[in-house]
Amino acid sequence: MAGTPSGRIRQTVLHWLKDPAAHFPPASLDPLGTGVTLSAVAAKLGAPRRTAAAHLNFLTRLGLLRCRRRLLRTYYHRDEARIAEVAQLFEKNWGP
Repeated sequence: MAGTPSGRIRQTVLHWLKDPAAHFPPASLDPLGTGVTLSAVAAKLGAPRRTAAAHLNFLTRLGLLRCRRRLLRTYYHRDEARIAEVAQLFEKNWGP
């Protein structure tokens, strides 16, 4: 993924998190199966944890991701309501 624009990486992460069980190993999933760890995202991206954290934190600040802390791990999952809201805004304001 080296050389890929940040926006593309974030889109890819959002895509993976839509169905985390299909894209990540079971050990990296939260007990509910809805989120994944930072380490799993970094490994899948082939990027350092620091880089993956920057992308996940950006998406979290936008409200597109939520994080849940369980024991010693933080799991990231999509906020489907917020994603639908943002998609609707784009359709209203930038559509034909």
